[in-house]
This record gives sequence, structure tokens and C-alpha cells, in this order.
Amino acid sequence: MSEPSLLGGPLRVVAVGIDSFADALRAQGVPSTRVDWRPPAGGDAEVAALLARLWCDEVDAANRAALTRLNAARPVLVDVRPAIEVVPGMTPDTILHAGPPITWDRMSGPVRGAVIGALLYERRARTEEAAERLAASGVLRFDPCHHHAAVGPMAGIITASMPVLIVENRTHGNRAYSVFNEGLGKMLRYGAYGEDVIERLRWIETSLGPAVGAALRASGGIDLRALIAQALEMGDECHSRNRAASALLIKALASHLAALDLPPAERARIFAFAGGNDHFFLNVSMAACKTATDAAHGIAHSTLVTAMARNGTDFGIRVSGLGDRWFTGPAQRPVGLYFSGFTAEDANPDMGDSAITETGGLGGFAMAGAPAIVQFVGGTPADALRTTRLMYEITVGEGDAYRLPGLDFRGTPTGIDVRLVMQTGLLPQITTGIAHRRAGIGQVGAGLVRPPVACFEAALRALAAVRPPAPVAVRGS
Repeated sequence: MSEPSLLGGPLRVVAVGIDSFADALRAQGVPSTRVDWRPPAGGDAEVAALLARLWCDEVDAANRAALTRLNAARPVLVDVRPAIEVVPGMTPDTILHAGPPITWDRMSGPVRGAVIGALLYERRARTEEAAERLAASGVLRFDPCHHHAAVGPMAGIITASMPVLIVENRTHGNRAYSVFNEGLGKMLRYGAYGEDVIERLRWIETSLGPAVGAALRASGGIDLRALIAQALEMGDECHSRNRAASALLIKALASHLAALDLPPAERARIFAFAGGNDHFFLNVSMAACKTATDAAHGIAHSTLVTAMARNGTDFGIRVSGLGDRWFTGPAQRPVGLYFSGFTAEDANPDMGDSAITETGGLGGFAMAGAPAIVQFVGGTPADALRTTRLMYEITVGEGDAYRLPGLDFRGTPTGIDVRLVMQTGLLPQITTGIAHRRAGIGQVGAGLVRPPVACFEAALRALAAVRPPAPVAVRGS
């Protein structure tokens, strides 16, 4: 009986790892299936050994607990108040910013511009030059928003007089805060500080903020978990695309705003501002995700990422089982689409706390539900689907409430695991706006960005250092 020949039929080749293998086969007309595989920890034996220590029941159980808390969060938008009244630790001399800690001398152009604008808005300085001197004087306290239960988009500046949206996690009792979204273009969060920017901020303080706060109190609060779930089914990913969510929020507020005792012209201005700002919901989404990820923070041995944030200079992450430590690397420049007259050379490295949406399972992780996002950040609808599918490879579970119609209502990939990032070599995908590298110019585009792997390697080393070594088995004689 003759043995079957290995080459008796057509070859089916699977090319693993190096692209040149598949390219060589294709050049010879041989069909092949490409598998994107790479060795754990990029082939670094030392890091791979540290990674191996963390694949254990103890860490798995901690991650399940963290994911359960994240998914159980029920964020409700309840009020608007001046930051000085409600943000923990806020003082007149405090300036909160996005990302990990940074000093004035290391701040990038747009973050400096936003600080200058904030000081002009607070009437702490009358000129740009006076604001710069005050910022460099050491009198002010610069601190990350994340250290104060807050989040800020792009430069992320929050000062005492700014009205903040208050989101309460009804399951766990914690709160998060964020300022109002100003719209697109020349805005404070992108480093612009012209007279129109300052005038808009003061109108938000004196009119929009109090009106929305009164409407929210009258409404009894807005269930953001339900609203976000509905917006995902309507084509948003609640980071760079918020059209549906913004419309749903305005609808929920409309009758209460209409009932306020306001001059007709002012009521019309409020509705026009909210209705004309497709990102009106973004800052609400950020605070909602912040309440959920904060609830998952502080679980011993958990390797879940509970914050990703950037300040235009550094990119930082925080991990549930590692307390309030930041693990940082250089902020990257986004890849995307630019407004007319601008190019990648104009772009500042990425900034903002808005990657809290990806940390909570939205944004770039939910792109499969928002194929139209590619018109804003580049790529194709197929890229959006592929991105979300890849993010399942680095998360420990799926969202309970946030589901994607395009993936048969599968839950969004949720719970970024430091171990899985280092195991696969895949980095989280973040959708983002792009700021000009110089102060005062503002937004110049939008696109996609990923964190530097250095953040995750540093966190992995810290996780391995705090985990007790496995007990050594002693053989009997």
C-alpha cells in the first residue's frame, strides 16, 4: 500500500510572522494565508519571562473583578457646577491639564497656549506676556485632571471658574467631572486663546453652564449608559464621532431648557450652540467612562489599564493593580486627515484625556459600529471593522451594555490587559483630533494614534515586581 504523497495535491501554505515569506510565495503564484504573529514581548527573553509570571489564576481573578466593576458602572449626568465648588482639590491657583504630570518648561505649544488662554479667561493676567510670566513663576499648581476625578479633552485645561459637567456612577457612588465641549476649530483645548475664544468661555460660564445645570436638576439626571448604548447603534463610537449621542442628549434636555425663565434670544443661542456642535456629547462621554474605569481601579494584582492620557509631550497609562503611578513614553503624532493648508509637519504630538473612552471600550475600540468615522480620521469601513476585531485580542472581556450591530451585537472590546498588549504586540487604537504644534492656532485635523509600547513594558515590569514569586515545591525524601 503506497503512502500518500505530501505534494500530491495543491499546496495550502500558511505564512506566519515575517511578511517576506508570504511576499515570496505570492511572487511565485503560490496562494498563501498570512498570519500576523510575533513572539511574545517582541522576542525579548527577559520581558517574556516577566510576562510568564503574570499568567496565573491570581491575576486572572483580579482582572475578572475589575472588569465586573467596569461593566457594572451606571453613569448618570446629574448637574453642572463651577469647578471650584465640586472638583476635589481645586483652588484658584490650580490649573488642571490632560495627561500625566508635566511642568511648564516641558509643555508643548498648544498646551502652553491653553494655559495662557485660561489665565486670560480667569482674569489672572491681562496680556499673553503676563500670562506666560505667571505660568513660569511657580505660583500656580499644575496637576493632571485624572488626579482630581476629572478629564479634559486635548490640552484638558480646567480652572476654578469653569463650569463642569458632573457624572455620578450610581452603582459605586463615585463621580467624575469634565468641562463643556467648545466645538471644533480655534478653541482653548487646541491651544487657541483669541478674544473670541475667551468670550465663548465666559458665555459658557455665565449662561450655558447654569442653564444646562438647571435643566439636569429638573430632569432628575440622564442615564448615560442607556444613551451611549443607543448612540452606538446609531453609528457613533462616542469619541471622534458623537452626532447621534449629541442629538440624544439635546433631546433629553430640550423640554427642561425650554421651561427655563430665559430671554428668548438667549434660549435660542443655547439651542443653536448645542445643535451646531457635533461633539457636544464628547466631554460627557469622557466623564462617563472615567466613572467606570475609576470603579475598576485599585484592585490588587489586576493588570487592567484604567487610564490612558497624553499631554502633548508624554503618553501615560495607569493600571488597576499599581495604584496612582503613571507609566509613560513619548506622545506620538497622529496619522490622519488635515484641514486645507495644513500637513503632518504642523501637527503636535497627541494630547488629551479623551482616550479614557477607549479605556472604557468606546472610541477606537468601537469603530466597527461607526464606519462613517473613516471620513473624519481616514481609512475605509473595512479598516474600522478590522480595528475593533483586533482590539478583542488585547482586552479581557466585552461590554455588557455597549454592543455593535455590525458584529452581530457583540459587546465592545473592554478591559485593556497589559499582559495581552505585551503578549501580542498589538497596541490600543485611539481616535483623536490633531492640534497645531504652535500655540494660538488650534485644530488642524483628525486621525488615529497608538500609545508607545514603552508605557506597557514599564507597567509590566512593575506588575511582575509586586507579584509574590510562586511557591517552590519541595520534594519529599
